[in-house]
Amino acid sequence: MEKIKQTLHDSAAARWTALILIALMMFFAYMFVDVMSPLQSMIQQQRGWTPDVFGTYAASEYILNVFGFLILAGIILDKMGVRFTGILSASLMLGGAVIKYIAISEWFQSTGFCEWLGSWWTAVPGSAKLASLGFMIFGCGCEMAGTTVSKSIAKWFKGKELALAMGLEMAIARVGVFAIFSISPFIANKLGTVQAPVAFCTVLLLIGLINFIVFSVMDKKFDKETIAAEGAIEHEANDEEFHIKDLGKIFGSRSFWTVALLCVLYYSAIFPFQRYGANMLQCNLDGISAEAAANIFRWFPIGAAVITPFLGLFLDKKGKGATMLIFGAILLIVCHLVFAFWLPASHSEFIAYATIVILGISFALVPAALWPSVPKIIDEKILGSAYCLIFWVQNIGLCFVPKLIGSVLESSNAGNAAVQAAMAANAEFIPYDYTVPLIIFAGFGVLALLIAIYLKALDKKRHLGLELPNIQK
Repeated sequence: MEKIKQTLHDSAAARWTALILIALMMFFAYMFVDVMSPLQSMIQQQRGWTPDVFGTYAASEYILNVFGFLILAGIILDKMGVRFTGILSASLMLGGAVIKYIAISEWFQSTGFCEWLGSWWTAVPGSAKLASLGFMIFGCGCEMAGTTVSKSIAKWFKGKELALAMGLEMAIARVGVFAIFSISPFIANKLGTVQAPVAFCTVLLLIGLINFIVFSVMDKKFDKETIAAEGAIEHEANDEEFHIKDLGKIFGSRSFWTVALLCVLYYSAIFPFQRYGANMLQCNLDGISAEAAANIFRWFPIGAAVITPFLGLFLDKKGKGATMLIFGAILLIVCHLVFAFWLPASHSEFIAYATIVILGISFALVPAALWPSVPKIIDEKILGSAYCLIFWVQNIGLCFVPKLIGSVLESSNAGNAAVQAAMAANAEFIPYDYTVPLIIFAGFGVLALLIAIYLKALDKKRHLGLELPNIQK
């Protein structure tokens, strides 16, 4: 009988193999998200994308998600399961990537379609419009994939090393950011065009789709073994059918909305910052090359990648998740203020490296504690919808903040003589002043800190278990 009860869930080798397969898909997705982040200067020179246009492009990743797709994605996930939803999301990412590659390719610039796209809303070039469409489709797939991966890990690691598994998945994904900040400018400089690194990452997304198909085969076997071990009747009782009315349990949860609000505030100071981070370092370090700036900024996700698994292990064994959220928000505020005032005054690469790594540690503290907390406050039956709703709220901020930062960066430098002269000369480097955008990022951190303090108080009052370890003894 004991032998019959064993499933893939009980096999450490199977659990971790499944994790690697889905984590690699997100690794490639994160590479594609930031493939153009280190190339802001090059895309402005080669395709005429101003900071405001670049901000519009960056915001486009989240637009369809904000206007309801993520809510639909949550329903699809809970109704259709992780296998169908994962393959769908990986396919959307690949399709969006292909469109974006076509948009920024050299041959597309001379087509009549590109000329037509550029003839309306002339402030945004035709290449940027089509690239934004592709990024919208990719963004739908990427956010759907993120929620699918979270639910998959919660399923495979229930009662096991949940926070460690989620931490490792996030660490692997963030190494993708490190990798692309090294690879993207290298490929672009070697081949002299922004389209080459995009093509490279598009091929990787195809590999990610294949990885998830392999995982789906494993997951199907896992389900069959679970039914055989528990009995079909008991399994169906434990996995009741999802109904739309179940969403009311999420919308009516104060704990859920507190977590969602913390998420949107914190991530609004991180992901939009990644779009401008390399260029900010280039400007605040007195005009170092774009490649040198990218080489510094690439260490941001490494701080997170190195420490996240250890934080996950600590959360599994000791807990203290709500406390971690508070410390993460404090580090976030300090780092953005250093970038705003200390770095431009000192031009110190040591301060830049140190602050980037500390920001990465902050980026580890918050997500490592945040995502494993959701299964503690939401029923497993509606967990997919809960993750998607959190991502939906998060995407509202991620949609509008890049556009806000791009507009503020451009308007706050309107009277900057050095910037105007560089733009008139079509120079490769434009010395923007990033003080105001960085203060805005720090402001998001302050609000996130206040919400984190409130969440800890709520946990103490309602006994949500956010401070308790994840491993069940």
